[in-house]
Amino acid sequence: MSTPSGVVWDLGNVLVDWQPLAAIAVGVGEDEARRFLAADDFDFMAWNHVQDAGGTWADGEDAVRRSHPHWERHALAYRENFAAALVGEIPGTADLVRELHGAGVRQLGLTNWSHELYPHAPERFEVLALLDDVVVSGTEGVAKPDPRIYEIAVERSGLPASALVFVDDKQENVDAAVAAGMDGIVFAGAVDLRAALRRRGLPV
Repeated sequence: MSTPSGVVWDLGNVLVDWQPLAAIAVGVGEDEARRFLAADDFDFMAWNHVQDAGGTWADGEDAVRRSHPHWERHALAYRENFAAALVGEIPGTADLVRELHGAGVRQLGLTNWSHELYPHAPERFEVLALLDDVVVSGTEGVAKPDPRIYEIAVERSGLPASALVFVDDKQENVDAAVAAGMDGIVFAGAVDLRAALRRRGLPV
């Protein structure tokens, strides 16, 4: 296994603890937030993905208003209180970013995040300033696991895909990165990730 020249990081639930329940609960209470996220008639993650792929929140909220008016208040609460969804750093992974940065390893973010809400992240998490670039799906108009966003990340890295290792908490996103020519690691905690990066020869 050759040593990668760069690391590509997913952000949500790899570097940043993202909990939509916390944001929605600010607006409607925790019980109602849990009911909304578990609803049989509304798929929050699929709805959120539309905005992650370039849709606007105004359009997304209008769609809920038309199709699921009984969930409108809950849906609006998510964006209105989005800062509360960013609970903190995932323990240990920011330390890896700092160590790799100190060693001069090129690092990028590749995140499914809406263009409108992404600015909350760099304002809140100083570790993101250590990344050489961040590819934001909502800005690019395409989201993981679409192959096109991996092509964008490789191009922005300035390195061949074969020189990059991609870290994400979702298997389907890692599989897509591997299909794009990268090495891939499914994130299951910073301790295991450190060991996996070290096995690849990275200085952590």
